[in-house]
Order: sequence, then C-alpha cells, then structure tokens
Amino acid sequence: MTRVYLAGPDVFLPDSRAWLERKKTVCAGYGLIGVSPLDALPHEPADWADLPEWRRIARRNEAHIRSCVAVIANLTPFRGPSADAGTVYEVGFARGLGLPVFGYATVAAAFLDRTLSSIGGGRQDAEGAWWDPNGLLVEQFGLFDNLMIEGGLADSGGGLIREDQDGWTDLSVFERCVQTAATALSSDRSKPWRDD
Repeated sequence: MTRVYLAGPDVFLPDSRAWLERKKTVCAGYGLIGVSPLDALPHEPADWADLPEWRRIARRNEAHIRSCVAVIANLTPFRGPSADAGTVYEVGFARGLGLPVFGYATVAAAFLDRTLSSIGGGRQDAEGAWWDPNGLLVEQFGLFDNLMIEGGLADSGGGLIREDQDGWTDLSVFERCVQTAATALSSDRSKPWRDD
C-alpha cells in the first residue's frame, strides 16, 4: 500500500495519538498507509540518542516524509491567520523532494480576511490595496493562505480542499482530501511517486 505522511498541528491535541489513529483508519479505507509524526521511526540511528528531543523529532519527521510518496497536510489556520509553521515547513520539504502535497482546511475564509481580522483591520488605499497598521502591504491574491503554500500544492500535482467545519473534531474535509489523494496517486502511472 501507498504511504502518505499526515502533516498538521493535530500533534498538539490533548488526545493526539487517538486522533491520528482515527486519521490512519480513514487512510486505510482508501488503500493508503497514514504515517503520523508521532510514529516511531524503525531503525532510528543510534547516534540520535544524544540529541535533544526537539532535534530527534525534527529528524524523525523528515525521515518519515522521505519514506512516503505524498503528504496530506492539515492547513487549518493555527494560532493566527495562517497554517501551522511546522506544517508549512513539511509541505516545503516534501515539495523539495518532488512529492505531491494534498492540503485541506476546516476554514473557508480567504487569507486576506483572516489577516485583517487578526491585526484588527487595516487601511485600504485608493487602488484597493490593503496595508497593515505598520504600513506593510497585506497579501491579497484571493487565496486561502500565502501564495507559496498554494503554489506549492498546485505545482506538486496535489491541491487544496477547504470547507467550514469544526476544525478539531470533524474528519469529513480530511476524508475528502484522502479520497482525492488516493485517486490521484493510483491513477497517474507516469508519476515518480507511484510505488507499485
């Protein structure tokens, strides 16, 4: 079966292990093996034992991503108007490896609206551009998040699904993303991420 890395801030939930097991079950229903950031790494190098825990986590997660053929990323805004910074790093890392990345979010509002809300508004000039209270331009391409995130997903062969849901208890948007990923990964035999 095809291994996919499950990126996202879900690791911060109080019941993160149980929640990620539920996500793995959804993946299995579509013929995918979900790999969690919390999974042990088989054959973890012995010299990692001397590293601080945060370094072991970072190396383990990169190794997990390398062992997969795609990433499914929870891009629901986390502690601000944008996706979790660690998840965004993992998306970029996967993109650098040439892996397809499929993103989903349980918030549908545009990045501009979320950003303006988080900074308490802004100033719109005569040409329609928005500026924050510090006089810095606010990104306004009508996208869900920063253009590099959406561009990376689109150019990887993946995509983005977003819908307003309860971000930390609903799996319906995640399941639609898994279904999309499973279909894409099984249908295009010319792509390097095929593993059969």
